[in-house]
Formats: sequence, C-alpha cells, structure tokens
Amino acid sequence: MKRTGLVYHEDYLLHHAGSWHPESPERLKSIMNYLAETKLLAKLNRIDPYPAEIDWIATIHSRDYIDSIRRICEDYGHSNLDADTEVCPDSYRVALLAAGGALAAADAMMNGEIDNAFCAVRPPGHHAEKSRAMGFCLFNNIAILARYLQQKHQLEKILIVDWDVHHGNGTQNAFYDDPTVFYFSIHQWPHYPGTGLQTERGIGAGEGYTLNVPLAGGHGNEDYVKIFQNDLAPAVKAYKPDCILISAGFDGHWDDPLAGMQLTEAGYGQLTEIILEFANEFCSGRIISLLEGGYNLEMLAKSVATHIEVLRKGGK
Repeated sequence: MKRTGLVYHEDYLLHHAGSWHPESPERLKSIMNYLAETKLLAKLNRIDPYPAEIDWIATIHSRDYIDSIRRICEDYGHSNLDADTEVCPDSYRVALLAAGGALAAADAMMNGEIDNAFCAVRPPGHHAEKSRAMGFCLFNNIAILARYLQQKHQLEKILIVDWDVHHGNGTQNAFYDDPTVFYFSIHQWPHYPGTGLQTERGIGAGEGYTLNVPLAGGHGNEDYVKIFQNDLAPAVKAYKPDCILISAGFDGHWDDPLAGMQLTEAGYGQLTEIILEFANEFCSGRIISLLEGGYNLEMLAKSVATHIEVLRKGGK
C-alpha cells in the first residue's frame, strides 16, 4: 500500500458563498463523514494545512488582485465577486489555507513522509484567473502548487490532469505560454466557462503543451478511459513529467446536478489507476490531487473514497 496523505481542516467549512450556493461546506462534511464511516479515514496520513504566504499566491495572481480579495472580505463581508462567486468575512483566510493545504501536501511528499495525497480543500481553484475570481474560485490552488513544486522543490516538469466537468480556464491561462507545465483537460462542451476547444494548444514556447478534449454531454466511463489511453498517454510518455497534479472535480458523475456526463464512482477509480501508471513510470509515483467540483453530496463522497482507495493501492 502507498502512504496516502489527506489534507483537511475544519476552517475550510467557514467559507460561505450563500445559502443557495452548490459549493457549500456540506461538500466537505459529506466527504469526511463517509471516509470515517468506511474506516478509510484512519488509514490515511493526515496533513495539517497552513495559510500560504502571499509570495506563493503571487506566482499566479497579481498582488493587486490578492489585496482586493482581502479588502473585500475584511471591509464588506458577504459580497458577490461575479454572478456565481461570493465571499464572506472568512473567505480570504480560508482561501489562503486552501492553497496552503496543497503546499503542505507537496512538502510532505517531497520530504518522503507520504507517497501521494488528496487535498479536501475549498474554495476550489481552477477557474480563478490572474486578476479575476470566477466559477466559485478565488485563488488557483493547483496552479500555485505547480509553481511551488518548481521553485521550492526544484521539479522541472509538471503535468496537470483536469477531469472536472468544467474546463479549467484559469489553470490553462496561467501556463499557456509555458512548456514546463503540461495542462490536459477533458470536459463537457459547450458548458461553463465556454473555453477549452481542441484548437487551444498553447502559444509561443508553450505551444503543444495544452491538450483539451471537449466532449458533448452523455459520455461515460468507457469514453473517458479510451481518451486517457489514446490521447493523454502518448502525450505523457513524450513529456515525462516529474510530478502529476489532478484537478479532481467529481461533477462528471451521472447523478451530478450541474452537468450531463455519465461517469460513475468506478469510472473515477479507473481514471485514477491510469494516472497512477503514468506516475509510477515517470515520476516515482508522485501525485497530488486537489478537490474541485462535485455537487451531489452522496456521489461526491463515494467518488472521492474510490479515488483515494486507488491512490492507496498504488496501481495494478
């Protein structure tokens, strides 16, 4: 069995985006309760997050934007940043803690304390742009983590696999001209946020290091597995990453209310197995997975548990 880390903190529940909002504290409560009920929680290495330093947030976001989020939370409390992204007085601090949770996982993995990790953090991150909050996201946790692994732990090439049902526009844009981060996204299209066409492949030195697979609604386990094997696998073998990060949204589940894909819990397990094969071959098994979407509480919890179980088993 692999030593799989789990990042979680009760303060992640303090971020409230409104009583109507699908990205609620109940998401993490359902995950943690299910992990405890199934006895999986006791088998994981708990990792305590810390608030990320502003300098690390600023590797992806402008300092003016970072400060604007702080001031809005401190001065105005509950505020709408866009049509579906709301903050409360605690949101800035919690967002720093979410990004810091990913960095704590990196430290634990690189120090040899764990082999891989799942970060049960919120708010999510992959829609957050350099100077704009959107899609429930404030700071782009996975993009910040990629830069941290490169600059703090001297890993050169990072692969980001984004299987959230929504395209990670913020992550793509953060590295669109950068060959040191390969970004792969499989997502429903047309769907929010409207980006992620196959023709979006990067620019300049980064051309060819973005790979998008937009799919109409209705695709399920078999379709995703074939795409991972036929499209992603050749790219990974050519790239040979030093670490693999997963934007692990579980809103592609057939019973999720915000999308129209047909994945099951077992399907997420299959995708995890494929990524483990890549990690074992190219980067000593190094994987850090970050929670993004997933809004059916029961199916989210079961899918996360399946994902973590496969991470623990370490591949076939």
